[in-house]
Amino acid sequence: MPNAVGRFGRLSWLWLSLLVLVVDQASKFYFEGKLEMFQQIVIIPDYFSWTLAYNTGAAFSFLADSSGWQRWLFAVIAIAVSAVLVVWLKRLGRNETWLAIALALVLGGALGNLYDRIALGHVIDFILVHWQNRWYFPAFNFADSAITVGAVMLALDMFKSKKTGEAVHD
Repeated sequence: MPNAVGRFGRLSWLWLSLLVLVVDQASKFYFEGKLEMFQQIVIIPDYFSWTLAYNTGAAFSFLADSSGWQRWLFAVIAIAVSAVLVVWLKRLGRNETWLAIALALVLGGALGNLYDRIALGHVIDFILVHWQNRWYFPAFNFADSAITVGAVMLALDMFKSKKTGEAVHD
């Protein structure tokens, strides 16, 4: 197995997951202490602000107005996904660094939001992207950003793998 990294696969990339988790929690702690709920600090007028919002649902506040059961459903899903990501990292080979980084980013983000969900009952969001006062993207946080970047990297890796696989079969 010349491609193998060893029995721990690419688990060495867990440092990146830990970094995402620490930066995410530190930024949430900072903004929760600095801002009142829905207060905005304009950074780039008409485009970008800091704000404080709580999300009891999933992405884009999905199920946020449910009675509370969603907190535990999303926590169980995050725990299951995190376990799968750790096993996947362990099974990666030496030449799969891009994929390892993607998985580590998603894992760190998932753990950051999982902590909020279990400890607080909601996820703290503080990044607000908008266009003038006409369009607002739902507030998000550093964990969400890491998950998004990791997911895009995973998608790009799938296309790269598919192209590589097709070239081998030609």
